[in-house]
Amino acid sequence: MSIKYLHAMIRTADPEASHEFYTKGLGLTQTRRYDSEQGQFSLIYYATEEGAPEVELTHNWDDRTYSGGDQFGHLAFEVENIYEVCQNLQDMGVTVLRPPRDGHMAFIKDPNGISIELLQKDGSLAPQEPWASMPNTGSW
Repeated sequence: MSIKYLHAMIRTADPEASHEFYTKGLGLTQTRRYDSEQGQFSLIYYATEEGAPEVELTHNWDDRTYSGGDQFGHLAFEVENIYEVCQNLQDMGVTVLRPPRDGHMAFIKDPNGISIELLQKDGSLAPQEPWASMPNTGSW
């Protein structure tokens, strides 16, 4: 089984201050940015170098604030076959909270309650049962 660590996600209410901290303070480089008008959020990624694991800053455009501890979102890993990994985890007794219905993304939690995002390497696999029709089973 091949797995690659991708990023850790942190929520931010102040993307400009965060940008300055990560670029000028830590010397990271902004590697990419995605702004979603429909979803009203921005995803901004930073890394030590291109291709290295990233810090993903998520900025929701509403006026919510975050208190200590609720800024952290999840760890993300790229996997060779998302269906095989989810089946292996399920066989171990892990609940797949957001099944890989689309063959691309799933969410689970580790034994400590940390959300883990699994992303299919090189895009998406074709939808496959029983995953394609599975509902979400909890918050991730």
